[in-house]
Amino acid sequence: MSLVHRLQTAMLLLAAVVLLACAAPASAQTPAAQPPSADLAPALEKIAADSYSDTEAALALLSTSTSPQAAVIVAALADGRLLIDAATKSVYVRAADGTLSAAATGATVSPAPAGLKAVRLNNRVRRAIDAASGALSLLAPEPARRAEAAAAVFKSRDAAALPTLQAAIAKETIPSVREALEQARAAILITAPGISEADRLGAVKLVTARGDQEALALLSNLPADATPAVKTTAEQGVAAINRSLAMWNVAQNVWYGLSLGSVLLLAAIGLAITFGVMGVINMAHGEMVMLGAYTTYMVQDVIRTSYPGLFGWSLAIALPLAFLFTALVGILIERLVIRFLYGRALETLLATWGLSLMLQQAVRTIFGPTNKEVGAPSWMSGAFQVGQLSITYNRLWIIVFALIVFVALLVVLKRTSLGLYVRAVTQNRRMAAAMGIRTGRIDALTFGLGSGIAGIAGVALSQIDNVSPNLGQGYIIDSFMVVVFGGVGNLWGTLVGAFTLGIANKLLEPFAGAVLGKIVLLVCIILFIQKRPRGLFALKGRAVEA
Repeated sequence: MSLVHRLQTAMLLLAAVVLLACAAPASAQTPAAQPPSADLAPALEKIAADSYSDTEAALALLSTSTSPQAAVIVAALADGRLLIDAATKSVYVRAADGTLSAAATGATVSPAPAGLKAVRLNNRVRRAIDAASGALSLLAPEPARRAEAAAAVFKSRDAAALPTLQAAIAKETIPSVREALEQARAAILITAPGISEADRLGAVKLVTARGDQEALALLSNLPADATPAVKTTAEQGVAAINRSLAMWNVAQNVWYGLSLGSVLLLAAIGLAITFGVMGVINMAHGEMVMLGAYTTYMVQDVIRTSYPGLFGWSLAIALPLAFLFTALVGILIERLVIRFLYGRALETLLATWGLSLMLQQAVRTIFGPTNKEVGAPSWMSGAFQVGQLSITYNRLWIIVFALIVFVALLVVLKRTSLGLYVRAVTQNRRMAAAMGIRTGRIDALTFGLGSGIAGIAGVALSQIDNVSPNLGQGYIIDSFMVVVFGGVGNLWGTLVGAFTLGIANKLLEPFAGAVLGKIVLLVCIILFIQKRPRGLFALKGRAVEA
């Protein structure tokens, strides 16, 4: 029995240990009060005085505090949850759930003292709250908040944040955030009075390395007490920043040109096929782009009202629908109108121009003349910086999409039987017909393919342009310019021509303006065609041989 008794005792002890171990986490969840911080006492005394000037001075003290309670006090003051007891001059924080705690330590106070009142605020105190919040965010645990706070201090140049900046720089381990903190400190050193020449020179050099418009504005407005050496260094920095910004501005215009080139490529690539194979001047091609954009609008309208969770997939759903719808419209146009006008270029131009007017009026009748809203999914929203270059996600995705469409079309033309027939008809229509190829059927499918590509171009354009009945009119002339400049029926020529004209257009705009820049480009293309009538990349076909 003694053995059994020992076993029972051991089991009881083990159970007690397990119970204690399970109870330990629960007790650990109770927040412990922070020990009172010495640098909080002067600020709390001023807050307890309950005057606007004292509260403002208290915020300046809190902005330099290293106590975790400082941020709690500032946030409570901003929300009207900071309370004072006029009798005891004590300061309390009321939490969102109604519990009361001592501002100095964070310890829970129960029951709440009677007669508590909120600290009064005015506009000057609210500005001081914003400054203190920004300074305290410099020590926040999240790197993004520290970087944002550093950017705010760089703009405000509040000298009161300098001690906190020093502490934040000493603790910072992330290089990019540390650089932002040092730049904020340099901005203060440049503008604050009583700074030594050596410190200001170092700050000027650091701000010059930043190289953006804010740095340029800071160096262009030095304080009156700046020494000649500081002014000379700042002037050199301003010149260097201006040179750098000029180069970045050219790079930004090239990026805008690539973006415009991708739009022109999407709008012109289908036209290059139909013009090259069929020799048809299709003035209704822009309306195919417009129909693709309206298809996107209708898809998003249905998703918003019935399936809001699918909005992020709206463009993926709209792409095949826009292609099929506009391809079908293109085939109907070819079968009902264009096939009776082959070989008569002027008649096809007039007929397709009339069709474009009819399609525009039909859309106005159905959807109205006003612009329609087409939203962007979250993955196409926002932008990011590369140096001083701003790149928006929607333009980036459109460039990628245009290149994907280009590669897919190359695969279709080079690796499929339809592509083989299209190339055969393009090079020698009579010989292709003699070999048994049904050229009329190829014409219809080719026109449908070109119209379908225009439709998916409309899906992309709906993200960067107004969806209206006149959407296609803004791109039809530029599309013909791209096709003629690159070489009729040559896809590589269309690619090179689209990006060349897009970049040239954006580089000319700052000097000549948008309208005059287009005129200059048109004149240059006319002169180029005089020397090379077949464009950059000549391709033999029916239209060229005729």
